Amino acid sequence: MNENEEIIQALLNFRNEREWEQFHNPKDLAIALNIESAELLELFLWKKAEDANTEKVKEELADIFSFAFLLAEKYGFDVKEIVFEKIKKNDLKYPVDKAKGTSKKYDEL
Repeated sequence: MNENEEIIQALLNFRNEREWEQFHNPKDLAIALNIESAELLELFLWKKAEDANTEKVKEELADIFSFAFLLAEKYGFDVKEIVFEKIKKNDLKYPVDKAKGTSKKYDEL
């Protein structure tokens, strides 16, 4: 079992022990992911990045990762595979010679 599978299995065990699968449809997982992302943003609101509580950042990231893994599992996605696929797509959209050191979107390069 690889690390991603181990994480997903632990999440599924936690969820199933509580009979929460009924709430974990793709739509609600996507909504939960967005809400947890907003909670992460809130930790930075009105302060410098270095002033954010890193323990709370860690907790919110864990929530985000958890819902993302559960959503990927619902669709049968391999997390490692889809991340590497996206990196390849972004590599084509943002070639180093055009994108290095700039935050411009690919269609503005």
